Amino acid sequence: MATDYTSRPGPRAAPEQESAATLVSQLVNDITALFRNELALAKAEFSKAATNVKVGVAGMAVAAAVLLGGALALVAAAILGLAEVLDPWLAALVVGVALGVIGFVMLQSAKKKLEPSNLSMERTQHSLRRDAEVVARRT
Repeated sequence: MATDYTSRPGPRAAPEQESAATLVSQLVNDITALFRNELALAKAEFSKAATNVKVGVAGMAVAAAVLLGGALALVAAAILGLAEVLDPWLAALVVGVALGVIGFVMLQSAKKKLEPSNLSMERTQHSLRRDAEVVARRT
């Protein structure tokens, strides 16, 4: 269903010929129509934005899969390269331990960023406290 966002009320009589009740009624109708049109526009824009987000997320998922394939190939290359100077099992062990240590360090760093003390909204809390103090002083 197409919505006309530019619709305007039809021609009207001169204001001096209309009663106050008619003018108020027309004003209410105009405000209602404006609100409906704005709401329809917002829905259409939100729908388009949601579609863009879906496409973007799908693209990122495909890119992540390709990157994972590349990373696995590099791991295999590292193991094969080390296998030239070490036994193959030892080369795989060295690469596995190195990647495990790197992953653990990255995980701990990310975990610290998710601690409650790092997620507090200090400026917002300060602003709300200040607003509450102002309201308390005025009452």
